[in-house]
Formats: sequence, structure tokens, C-alpha cells
Amino acid sequence: MTSPGTALPSAPSAIGTFQCLVLDCPDVMRLARFYQRLLGGEINRPDAQWAVGDAWATLHDASGAPVLAFQGVADHRPPAWGAPEQQFHIDVRVADLDVAQEAVLALGARRLDDDGGDRSWRIYADPAGHPFCLVRH
Repeated sequence: MTSPGTALPSAPSAIGTFQCLVLDCPDVMRLARFYQRLLGGEINRPDAQWAVGDAWATLHDASGAPVLAFQGVADHRPPAWGAPEQQFHIDVRVADLDVAQEAVLALGARRLDDDGGDRSWRIYADPAGHPFCLVRH
């Protein structure tokens, strides 16, 4: 641990660069369409890096963010929110939680929590069961 004002040692050279986030799911196009409606972007944009098909789809964000990819897994088991085996979730910034909630529920998301208060985020599962949060900015 360093003291306040003490420079941290320089980071070692990176081994690679972040390419994409891949979500396993039973139906790649259903999940790609869900995230396209949630985040925008283009599904399966022609790109030499990706071989899309029945078991693989991509979503390229117009902002130049890393690609979100969807990999078909026949026996996909969604993570359980709050369970020890849960490994990650996605945060999505929104202007209005109520409006965004109505929209994601209409797209097939389901609410995972009932916060009972006025906090700045709400927790959901996408149609394949991956957790994500809508976060008011």
C-alpha cells in the first residue's frame, strides 16, 4: 500500500487489448436484438474480425465502444443474482429509470430486485438471464 501523494509504480506492459465482451446464451439473435434496443448499434456489421452465424452474433456500438458478442450455448444456465457463482453484470446509464424500466420490460427483461426506495439503480435480467443494472445519471 502506498501513502497519499506517493506515485504508484508504473504498470507493466499490457499483454493484449480489450476486444469484446461475450455473453453466452441460448438464442444469439434474440439477445443481440435485446441489447440493440437497449444500447443502439448495429447487429452483425461486416467486420473481418468476426464470423457471425447461428451460434455467434455481434453488436457494434456507434460510439466505438468494444463489441458486445453473443455466443450460442445449448445448455446455457443463467447466473443467479447475488449468488456466489455470479461473475459480472452490465451497468447501463439512463436519464429516467421509470421510462427505461418500462422499455426493458417490454423487450423481455425481468426485474431482479424490489429496492423499495429511491436509489439511483435497478437490477434486471436480460432474456437469457444475464444481470444488468439501469443506472440514473
